[in-house]
Amino acid sequence: MELKSFIFDMDGVIIDSEPFWRQAQISILSKYEVTISIEDCIQYTMGKRIDDVAFTWCQLHSLQIDPKVLEQEIINAVTTLIAEKGEAKTGLYELLDFLKENKYQIALATSSSLPIINAIFKRLSIAQYFEIVCSADDEVYGKPHPAVYLKAAKKLKVSPSNCVVLEDSVTGLIAAKAAAMKTVVIPEDPSDPRFRLADAIFTSMFEVISYLDQAQ
Repeated sequence: MELKSFIFDMDGVIIDSEPFWRQAQISILSKYEVTISIEDCIQYTMGKRIDDVAFTWCQLHSLQIDPKVLEQEIINAVTTLIAEKGEAKTGLYELLDFLKENKYQIALATSSSLPIINAIFKRLSIAQYFEIVCSADDEVYGKPHPAVYLKAAKKLKVSPSNCVVLEDSVTGLIAAKAAAMKTVVIPEDPSDPRFRLADAIFTSMFEVISYLDQAQ
């Protein structure tokens, strides 16, 4: 089996944006007199699509607001934080260059909306690396449903089994494995036993490069 198609998740993989998502959710919800913690964000919304995030908070706290309003407020807050403070995860440019040099197809399959994708691509200047960009916004279901990953494979014109996915969340890992893709992870909490579902667990993208290099 030739693994020459590489699919990135985005938040927490390409950029350390998870703190921005948490900060935005905590800040926006405080406007509605709802107090949540970083741990709440990790437990309830990490890796999910923005409509699922907004719906989750509205349900958990019986908020009498349109979830669409909450969605937009969170997106606006996150894009502002990315534009001001966003930084590439360690080893990102080296991994992207390795993939290009070794003739991998490179795709993005993220739960984030297009404004977030565009903000990150602009901040990090990486749009030119990606042949395919897929947002779960365009699917009926977000992660952990495999739809966004299956769409990426379809656009790349390859079998899902010929794809390698890089994820950081349990939600994303479940989605990629459900799509029957080889899935490696760089988790925030590698001690979480659920990550044992992954094909390999790493601490940085430099380790991913070594892994791919040895597999050639």
